[in-house]
Amino acid sequence: MKKMISILLVLMLALGMAGSVLAEDAAAQTPKYVFMFIGDGMGSPQITATQYYVGALENEDSTLPVSADLSFTTFKNIGIMTTYDATSFCPDSASTATSMASGEKTLSGVINYNIDKTESFKLITEYAKEAGKKVGVISSVSINHATPAAYYAKVESRNEYYDIAVQGLTGNTIDFIGGGNWNKPTGDGTQKDLYEIAAENGFNVVNTNEGIRTLTADAGKTLAVVPDHQDSYSMQFEIDRQRKVAEGADSMALSEIVSAAITNLDNENGFFLMAEGGKIDWSCHANDAMTSIYDTIALSDAVQVAIDFAAEHPDDTLIIVTADHETGGLTIGFAATAYDTHFEYLQNQSMSYVDFDSEIGKMRDEGTGYESALETIEKYYGLTTKEGSDITMTSDEVTRIQEAYNLSMIPKSARALDANAMLTYGGYEPLSMAVSHVLNNKAGIAFTSYAHTGLLIPVYATGVGAEQFAGSYDNTNVFDKTMAAMGLTE
Repeated sequence: MKKMISILLVLMLALGMAGSVLAEDAAAQTPKYVFMFIGDGMGSPQITATQYYVGALENEDSTLPVSADLSFTTFKNIGIMTTYDATSFCPDSASTATSMASGEKTLSGVINYNIDKTESFKLITEYAKEAGKKVGVISSVSINHATPAAYYAKVESRNEYYDIAVQGLTGNTIDFIGGGNWNKPTGDGTQKDLYEIAAENGFNVVNTNEGIRTLTADAGKTLAVVPDHQDSYSMQFEIDRQRKVAEGADSMALSEIVSAAITNLDNENGFFLMAEGGKIDWSCHANDAMTSIYDTIALSDAVQVAIDFAAEHPDDTLIIVTADHETGGLTIGFAATAYDTHFEYLQNQSMSYVDFDSEIGKMRDEGTGYESALETIEKYYGLTTKEGSDITMTSDEVTRIQEAYNLSMIPKSARALDANAMLTYGGYEPLSMAVSHVLNNKAGIAFTSYAHTGLLIPVYATGVGAEQFAGSYDNTNVFDKTMAAMGLTE
């Protein structure tokens, strides 16, 4: 009898020790550092187009097509998710980011509120904060835009820009926020400046390139805004940033903001950092394929910063890369090029549609003639009427360009665009759209929409807990899987 009791005691002790080991192993497998990268509008077509473009340029002498890897396409754990919301199969960024940040479905245009707008949701960043982690939010667009807002704010409408920012600055969640500037920094024009609110709430406000690059962990809570803004308080499109840097300007890349955030946030309890490449979406809304490729590369470069960090913390880091939805209905393949593509043609473009819009404005103000406009188009896009070039325009393409030029030379307030023109140009500057469409089509790609689509979205993950992101699932499960990987419960 005594022998049996002794055996039972030994077994109980062994089981207890095993349970303790399992608990320790579970704790050891919880990531200290979590990176969430969101390429807004970056569906599989955008990623694939970027891989093909880089591959074409890096292997121009190859007799076979070669696809290049981006930093995150080598991740071994890959999933695919739905993006529909409570409104549509073609959702917006507010609802899709809400799904990933809170695990809940809502209406397009709503951020972290339920369908009835009677109850708000608790966010992954709030759970991370309660677990002792610091929290950072980065975006290449305005930092109170829908996607970044979903990681720190709760509003019934994504258009409540001022309230979104105030929630971030006066709340207890954010430790680092940066990239683009605030949209509507004084609300209706009479409200307290957001920078003043930031300072009052203990934020270290940094708005110089040098200041951002030299940030330290000792700086405390930080608002880091790049000084050179482009459209709607955003960072520069990468294609424009690189051109301006080549001309001697100092303009920060998204990767540099991520690096600064890591330095500022690093601490013994770790951090959760969401970084958005928001201008992939903007360029695809405008059907500007080359600009979207540049910004996808910029996001890949930002992810590489996290990969390099993970190499120093291999047992403590989880990196997730995905998108909120696809934008533009980008297709690889075009009727006029049949089974061929010519991604190398895109390298002739050196300017985004936004900066080209400015060139069009100058043409309109100066009364620039059509022939001179063609010279400007050739300078920034390579498209020409001269014989012998790979991207010499056909007579039909020249007609399309001239029709768009005629519309663009009319002041915007005086244009009477019919339904067909709205369908053709999507409300954007006609000449910019016509030029982009012609170059896209010559390269063998096209867009089906100026809005979002309902395509499934890939999810890439590497590091501690990354295996949870393999498979097929709903976008709300990104929240669930991230929570599980971090060892957090609702």
